[in-house]
Amino acid sequence: MNHVKIDEAHALPVWRRPVALLFVMAMAMPIAFYAWYALLNNFVVEVADFDGADIGLLHTVREIPGFLAFLVIFIIIIIREQVFGLLSLVLLGVATAFTAWFPHLGGILVLTFLSSIGFHYYETVNQSLQLQWLPKEKAPQMLGWLMGAGSATSLVVFILIVLMWDTLGLTYNLVFMVAGFTTAGLALFCLFAYPQFESPTPQRKEMVLRKRYWLYYALQFMSGARRQIFMVFAGFMMVEKFGFEVHHLTGLYLINLVINMLAAPFLGKAVGFFGERRTLIFEYIGLFVVFLAYAGIYWFSWGVLLAAILYVIDHILFGFALALKTYFQKIADPADIAPTAAVAFTINHIAAVFLPVLLGLLWIVSPGAVFFCAAGMAAISLALALLIPRHPEPGYETLLSRPMHSPAE
Repeated sequence: MNHVKIDEAHALPVWRRPVALLFVMAMAMPIAFYAWYALLNNFVVEVADFDGADIGLLHTVREIPGFLAFLVIFIIIIIREQVFGLLSLVLLGVATAFTAWFPHLGGILVLTFLSSIGFHYYETVNQSLQLQWLPKEKAPQMLGWLMGAGSATSLVVFILIVLMWDTLGLTYNLVFMVAGFTTAGLALFCLFAYPQFESPTPQRKEMVLRKRYWLYYALQFMSGARRQIFMVFAGFMMVEKFGFEVHHLTGLYLINLVINMLAAPFLGKAVGFFGERRTLIFEYIGLFVVFLAYAGIYWFSWGVLLAAILYVIDHILFGFALALKTYFQKIADPADIAPTAAVAFTINHIAAVFLPVLLGLLWIVSPGAVFFCAAGMAAISLALALLIPRHPEPGYETLLSRPMHSPAE
């Protein structure tokens, strides 16, 4: 397998360049992951008879590999990042394919754990490769386009499920198998069709924890905690409280994806124009309001229309999280990107290991209180975002740092 330096990749055909590979991977992953995500809540309620505690346990198990993402640092000592990322994508696809073969708590937990290893290790490596391969001046825009490409692929998956679920009498097993093996097949194609790209800066193959990255670590921790509440309980609410069926819930995902597909490139432009500080402040204020409104749905019996609107707004706001990637790219030593991506993924998932189970128990007592906790987490994130400089750089990572020179604030 030939090796090509990033700065020499322009000589390759367009479809074989690093950015093209990033786009293919961005479109391959959602096929398996979002088919699984679209069907999960209905599958576990209708087939496996899950309650709130079971769904909380499932998502805790799903997040354990994310917590162990730091192990990527040691794996890439013996396997190249690019190869490891694609093999992880294969595992995600294959594990997803067999999800419906074991329709009970134990079987679902095992297959979810395996698919999660594939997903989280792929995402860790993918984030690292994006920040290594994309130039800083183009990164926000390109990350937005990559997000849009992933949303477009997810859109196709959801459209097919919505249109064909009742019409063709699709089964959980059929959808899981087709989606899973499609992702695995695309990953294998990438493994053999693309050269091995050499990043301009060799990456450190050791654990990296730097004091000057503390704000990035804190924001990652809070991001992971908030995301868990949305991922675990927002969709579950639509099924449990409002009786959404597969095609109803998938239709809601469909609306999200259309909006995200159209908005993603503009989100990248917004980050480039307004900067990471203002973008993240806007995101966290919006999430604070949304989570309070989620709580109000339970406490004041607000209706399904508001719940659906909030679900869509929630998705849009989470898209601004790409600003967290570009913030780190601006402050990082280029050799720290791969090990820090792995450490940051672990930090992002610390809360994920215990939060779903604890909040699943709280859900049984008061679902509104779960979303009130999420609003509190958004408020903490907002306070942290206020510490981001308008023009972050190495040596000036936070407003508490002493800048190497005087940036225009």
